[in-house]
Amino acid sequence: MSNLKPVPVSQSRVIMTEMVLPQHTNALDSVFGGVIMSWIDIAAAISSQRHCGMQVVTASIDDLHFVQPVYKGWIVNLKACVNFVAHTSMEVGVRIDAENPIQKKVFHTASAYLTFVALGADGRPVPVPQVIAESPEEIRRNLAAAERRRHRLERRKLSTY
Repeated sequence: MSNLKPVPVSQSRVIMTEMVLPQHTNALDSVFGGVIMSWIDIAAAISSQRHCGMQVVTASIDDLHFVQPVYKGWIVNLKACVNFVAHTSMEVGVRIDAENPIQKKVFHTASAYLTFVALGADGRPVPVPQVIAESPEEIRRNLAAAERRRHRLERRKLSTY
């Protein structure tokens, strides 16, 4: 077992804001999914680094669901935090909301779960501190993340790549 001191979820919280500019959009003036995916990866990387205080790499992204489109001129708000910690890996949940600043309306746009692995100076995985889920919502997310991890590991066994 690791001697690392557990870290509260609050230490890993990230709120990141982006504006959808013309270079982010397709012919329909809605943002490319890949742009949002890039922003998700950045927010999640910051969150996992805040949690463990080490270099991290993206190991996987799963269950990314685009709910509604986001259009040029809108604001994108990403919220991320560490939900669960295994030994060297962390699940980070990211919620993406789009804000139409003219209509002053906010829309849930996407949600994603990413797994990050902490790396030591030699570039190899190293243990990370456990996460402390304090609020009922954090506890719910932690339990759900543990179940998602179990499913990820089962899917990996079935994988042929």
